[in-house]
Amino acid sequence: MKMQDLVGKVAVITGASSGIGEATARLLVSEGAHVVLVARRRERIEALAKEIGGQASAVVADVSDASQVGELFALVRKTFGGLDLLLNNAGLGFSGAFVDSTPEEWHRMFDTNVIGLLSCTQAAIPLMKGRPGAMIASISSTDGRYGVEGWSVYCATKYAVVGFHETLRKELGADGIRVSVIEPGAVWTEFGHNVPEQALRERRQALDALHAEDVAQAVVYAFAQPPRVLVQEILVRPVKQVSP
Repeated sequence: MKMQDLVGKVAVITGASSGIGEATARLLVSEGAHVVLVARRRERIEALAKEIGGQASAVVADVSDASQVGELFALVRKTFGGLDLLLNNAGLGFSGAFVDSTPEEWHRMFDTNVIGLLSCTQAAIPLMKGRPGAMIASISSTDGRYGVEGWSVYCATKYAVVGFHETLRKELGADGIRVSVIEPGAVWTEFGHNVPEQALRERRQALDALHAEDVAQAVVYAFAQPPRVLVQEILVRPVKQVSP
């Protein structure tokens, strides 16, 4: 089976300033794609775009702000005329017992992990029609399949992502737009900002956690399939992670 040639493909990656987003951007550019790096950290994504080279461009945007999302995709339309891949990667999570959580935390997680993803996806769809092999991919989590103590609301956002994708693929299949969800287990990233760094390090070391590049490979594998092929779901975790 011949994989797609990704040279000249256009991709938008949210949460591109580090971790899975950064790793996927690097891999796509190495395959000849042009990547639009999207994140809130201007200095980081501009430096990354400069390092990667002319096939990467940086756009500062907060996906939880609908007006900024609209401006982002208007720019993509004006610059490239269309879009081949949207990777919804931006996300955040607060750890702790639900009884001690706050409405502010709930809103921040849902605004980014769900509403921001919905906004980006809706804005991307018109730019994908008529482009063979176009794909919407989102980074969910094993937490979107299995409840994990201490991450109740974060898990709820990721369950929402999985449910949304299951329905969206049915709506867009006739248009030839593929919808894929990637569900990583433990990964060495910046995620988990309110968890003690030592605790994160110890857990990831004990599990021999995935690297961001491992997840990036899964994303690009799904995208590079022939346009008729949908890799609907990839759940990828460290071998030693035998429970959620």
